[in-house]
Amino acid sequence: MKFEGTTILAVRYNDRGALGGDGQITLGDTVVKSNAIKVRRMYNEKVIAGFAGSTADALTLFEKFEKKIEQYKGNLARASVELAKEWRTDKVLRRLEALLVVMNNKHIFLLSGNGDVIEPEDGVVGIGSGGAFATAAAKAMIMTGKNLTAKEIVEGSLRIASTICIYTNDKIHVEELA
Repeated sequence: MKFEGTTILAVRYNDRGALGGDGQITLGDTVVKSNAIKVRRMYNEKVIAGFAGSTADALTLFEKFEKKIEQYKGNLARASVELAKEWRTDKVLRRLEALLVVMNNKHIFLLSGNGDVIEPEDGVVGIGSGGAFATAAAKAMIMTGKNLTAKEIVEGSLRIASTICIYTNDKIHVEELA
């Protein structure tokens, strides 16, 4: 799946986590909003989720995920698997065109409508049109060995992606977990 219109990046580094996204919403080849927030805190501020794809579809998935994380009392892995199962098997949900990245203080998961629940082995995952650019930038920053925070890595990587991807801007919003 390829979604044009946003970049979301999650990083776990030095026992901290951050998830951020750009603010651009694109309709065809026109920027219709530049300061959208595509990242949301959930479950008593202990979980962060970000989306790429159709806004209405993503908001539906946010709502569904929020119910799952509440139902499973903050168990991120269980809530992620249960949402992915429902998303894949439900006739209406499986038509949703979006991807989610969810994280807590221990895990990051990429969720898709194909039933995927993927935990990156290196603590970095990006989605959306600029996701690969932001992921590469984050991995390069981590490899430098400089004493950066997860939030600084996410912010810097999203800024780099915004200089490459025409569907990504530099109006960045980042949420951080300890």
